[in-house]
Amino acid sequence: MINKEVRNSRRAQVTIFVILAIVIVIIAGIIAYLIYRSSLEKSLPREVDPVYDYYLGCIEENVLDGALILGQQAGYIDTPEFYPGSMYIPFSSQLNFLGSGVPYWYYISGNGISREQVPTKEKMQSQLSGYLEERILQCDLSQFSEQGFQINLSSDIDVESEIEKNKIVIKVIQDMDVGLEDVAWSGNKHELVVNSNLGKHYDLAKKIYDYNMDEMFLENYGVDILRLYAPVDGVELGCSSLIWPVWDIRENLTRALEGNIPAIKVKGDYYVIKKEEHKYFVNDIGEDVDINVNFMYLREWPMKLEIWPSEEGYLRADPVGLQEGLGMLGFCYVPYHFVYDFGFPVMIQLFEGKEMFQFPVVVFIEKNKPREASDVEGLPNVVPGLCQHKNTKARVYTYNTNLEPIPAHIKYKCFDTTCDMGYTIPEGNDFVLSTDFPQCVNGYVIASSPGYKPKKQLVPRIEGGINVVLDREYLLEVEVRKSGRKLDDYCVVTFTRDDDSWVISYPEQKTAKLTEGQYEIKVYSYTDSDIVLRGSSSQKCIEVPKSGLGGVLGFTEEKCFDFNIPSQSVGFAISGGGKQKHYIPESQLRESRKIIIDIDDFGVPNKVEDLQVNFNKLEISGLDINFE
Repeated sequence: MINKEVRNSRRAQVTIFVILAIVIVIIAGIIAYLIYRSSLEKSLPREVDPVYDYYLGCIEENVLDGALILGQQAGYIDTPEFYPGSMYIPFSSQLNFLGSGVPYWYYISGNGISREQVPTKEKMQSQLSGYLEERILQCDLSQFSEQGFQINLSSDIDVESEIEKNKIVIKVIQDMDVGLEDVAWSGNKHELVVNSNLGKHYDLAKKIYDYNMDEMFLENYGVDILRLYAPVDGVELGCSSLIWPVWDIRENLTRALEGNIPAIKVKGDYYVIKKEEHKYFVNDIGEDVDINVNFMYLREWPMKLEIWPSEEGYLRADPVGLQEGLGMLGFCYVPYHFVYDFGFPVMIQLFEGKEMFQFPVVVFIEKNKPREASDVEGLPNVVPGLCQHKNTKARVYTYNTNLEPIPAHIKYKCFDTTCDMGYTIPEGNDFVLSTDFPQCVNGYVIASSPGYKPKKQLVPRIEGGINVVLDREYLLEVEVRKSGRKLDDYCVVTFTRDDDSWVISYPEQKTAKLTEGQYEIKVYSYTDSDIVLRGSSSQKCIEVPKSGLGGVLGFTEEKCFDFNIPSQSVGFAISGGGKQKHYIPESQLRESRKIIIDIDDFGVPNKVEDLQVNFNKLEISGLDINFE
């Protein structure tokens, strides 16, 4: 066996040879570089320097232009094929930012499919090389020809780009011949390094994007905004219906996005936290960021907002407790629960000096919950089947009751399916929507416009022109009086027209939104009381199967149970009110600011029997209605 000393000696010899080999390679590289540099300096005469410097400067300028375009267009010079959105999912494949289309890195397509279009660094390098091959051919050296230079640049060019963290390395293969009197020079390999943070910015942008795809921090902010600025679920005390116009909800959410999205930060040193609660907006992506990262939302960008249940542009929640018995006692509360599909774009921008990189994403909350993390395979087709087969041309005209054209949002409802058709737009002296409708018998055209009551119009058959007239809504102050005196007691006032009603809790609420039409107006007036409902005890007996064998054979026996109802105190009871049918013309609404309702005084009930008496009076008493 070879002893230990021999083995160590051989190992030392091998190490020495390896070190010598490395040294030789380094020396050879230095010599080669010096030879190349000497030959380049020798081969590039001083007289040619101005031409060659201009040529390299032209390349550098185009590299910086290409890097700028890549940064502004989310890593693309040649953007992917454009795909439009739809009326159901309004996001196209590009976000219109200040007039330019910026490709989304993540979006929901018009037919409801989740899509990614994140460029790789290799893709960016390839597009930059192609851009430079076209632009370098346009470098104009004619000014040197006027100075006596003979310049020949080949149209055959090949460019190789490498985007690194803080620089871009460019290698150009292009034959170039320059002559001046008796001086001549030729070259075909040109290389330069351009300072640029494009690679650094792309790497950080990709990290932020991947973090959101995994953690969905933008979607979580979206859910918080939705629950803070829109009615989602809850319970409110009161006896009047709660009504929210959808366009008001959209405006509230738009303002909330404008105010909250720019507050989002990535952990780093480019901002100062002044309040402890502002840490809510800071997200740790795994590194401290040393450049500006901005999150942006603009109100002109598309928004997906669909709410269930809703009808004709409104959300509505009705009170529980207006039934006989409960209504007399004043036990009312309004529960509500609404389900949202809510989507909006966010532009993420990285700034460092004069350099910028930006990319947009669509944030999507589906059925009140963030989308599934990293789910880009596809969502179910959310466009109803009926709405995909529009084959009947029709024109919808929208007017107010004075037959003046007004703009409106048009939907078409057939059975349980509602299709979003678009908006009426100016055409001559009219507002018209001209489009294809799906075939349906006895469908409904639904028109809505801010300031007007949505109109649901039966259309037996879609054909030709459809005229829809919308009633203008007027907001009137409501004042309730009892036997001529101004009333401060709690009242529930209901304005019912056709199948719709407007309910207010007076005096907390003192306005009603009314349109022309025949109303049934009803007022319940409540006053404090100290009536005690006495407790009672009763017994109820029922037949039950006997135990044991007798039950199997069908024998029964009587079982009795005691029912005890404890005493209850009624602190709120009906003391006045009435109901009245009244037609309100639009001229009355237009010329008035207040509706005054005078009710009968039934007196404060002192015993249980008085409760039912007052409730019966409510059904037979009228109201005195006046306008100011």
